[in-house]
Amino acid sequence: MNFEIFIAKRIISSKSGGKSGAQALVNISVAAIALSLSVMIIAISVLTGFKREIKEKLSGFGSHIQISNLDTNNSYETEPIFRSDELVGKIAQLNEVINIHAFSTKPGIIKSGKELQGIVLKGVEDLASLEFYASNLVAGRLPRLDQPDSLDVLVSQSLANLLRLEPGMKLPTYFVQEPLRMRPFIISGIYNTGLEEYDRLFVLCHQTHIQEINNWTENQVSGYEIRIKKPLQADRTAQTIQEIADGITIKTENLVQVRTIRQLAPGFFDFLSLTDTNVWVILTLMTLIAGFNMVSGLLIIILDRVRMIGTLKALGTNNQSMVKIFLYQAAYITGKGMLIGNIIGIGIALLQMHLKVIPLDPESYFVNSVPIFINPLHIILINLGTMLLTILMLLIPSGMISRISPDKTLKFD
Repeated sequence: MNFEIFIAKRIISSKSGGKSGAQALVNISVAAIALSLSVMIIAISVLTGFKREIKEKLSGFGSHIQISNLDTNNSYETEPIFRSDELVGKIAQLNEVINIHAFSTKPGIIKSGKELQGIVLKGVEDLASLEFYASNLVAGRLPRLDQPDSLDVLVSQSLANLLRLEPGMKLPTYFVQEPLRMRPFIISGIYNTGLEEYDRLFVLCHQTHIQEINNWTENQVSGYEIRIKKPLQADRTAQTIQEIADGITIKTENLVQVRTIRQLAPGFFDFLSLTDTNVWVILTLMTLIAGFNMVSGLLIIILDRVRMIGTLKALGTNNQSMVKIFLYQAAYITGKGMLIGNIIGIGIALLQMHLKVIPLDPESYFVNSVPIFINPLHIILINLGTMLLTILMLLIPSGMISRISPDKTLKFD
């Protein structure tokens, strides 16, 4: 067995440090590392889960990429584009694309009793467009999209609570234009995504209603929504789609723009960027706390073993071997703390993920409970980073060993 490892094991198994209080400090160091690592795991899991949840909800309302008229701004009162089978066919052939479907939007005002509420009526054509809403359906059923003349609409739980709506009720919806128009929609179902800002806005119906209200033909729509396999590559995919669209529409007046969900909802992504900063601060502080606790712990361990260091040096052990002995011991303490920290951190994260024991106010946080997503790569990187930084910080107190002289320490009492 390696000499340094053998001595380190004997020191670890020895109970003599308890008299001087060194063992108590070692236990504190282990606890500090465990606490720091568990906090880091929970923090990164919450951040990742929160970002993932918000992005999924945003893409559910507007997909990852959207094609619209070049003259359309962020208003929901859109200028139409003409359908293009050639454009849809070429985009659908891209490996990154999951699906593409047409949509239309129209601002309106709904009336329930004496209550009025502004909404955006969103028209779709197939059930694939309602997949996101189907997974968040809380009452009733989805609109009958196989019947273009159906007056079915899907409203949110927020609107239902605000206006005391229920499935089966009539929902008169007014559109401010010349002439003023009204549609006597019927509520088929209620959905709830938890994203209040959008829940209170969108009401879903068949697209033909919006085309009729706007005096559009069946070949005119607000645009296309595109879902892709790798949302992180949305910018690159959007650029490819823009090039395809330009090649098809450049000779016509049907010019279009291609925007990602980040461009359509910049406020949400700016908010998520701020959370990144907060988590980096937490990770840095927790790593420093763990490192400083290990530094102080190793200093006490070295002082507690001064006579042993002097004896081993007198027997011919060089400084390099002595440093290795204490670094092995520190690595054991760090590893023990990290093991406990992983168990606590991952355990709490799994508990929240499955039982959702910590609720949140969706009006403030856009989700109804603390979201968790455990990414194995993040856990591995946190562990490697903590171990590396802690060991590097331990080189500082290890330098004391070279200054311990055998002729003085053997007289130490």
